[in-house]
Amino acid sequence: MSEVANSKRRSGCPVSISLERLGDRWSLLIIRDLMVRGFRAFKEFQESGEGIATNILADRLRKLEATGIITAEPGERDGRRVDYRLTEKGIDLAPVLLELLIWGARHEETGVSCALIEHMEKNREEVLAEVRRRWQERDRTPLLPKSR
Repeated sequence: MSEVANSKRRSGCPVSISLERLGDRWSLLIIRDLMVRGFRAFKEFQESGEGIATNILADRLRKLEATGIITAEPGERDGRRVDYRLTEKGIDLAPVLLELLIWGARHEETGVSCALIEHMEKNREEVLAEVRRRWQERDRTPLLPKSR
């Protein structure tokens, strides 16, 4: 196991452990991009519009892989390129991201349409089933339209 997976935990609290693994914005945004936007390649994450530095992106991808949330595999179109993909552990974060999306849209000004968020909020199980289907079928179609 890697140093990340073996790192000493502050406590046995599940919230604390989750924050140790996902507690920075970059990790969650990478997971979002994999899950919701269909991104797979380093360059896609880098050009996502979030402004992540290449060294931070490389570090977060390494940490997410070390903790078993993502996996790196040869690119589908070019075997020299690396494609990243959520693992089962990673796709299990779909309900967390959906709730963050709903919470953020409810309480802050966002670039996502209110009607879309209301639909997602009222149809959580259907949305989560669609996220899982896309993951299982390797369907890269974005779940949400590109925001501003």
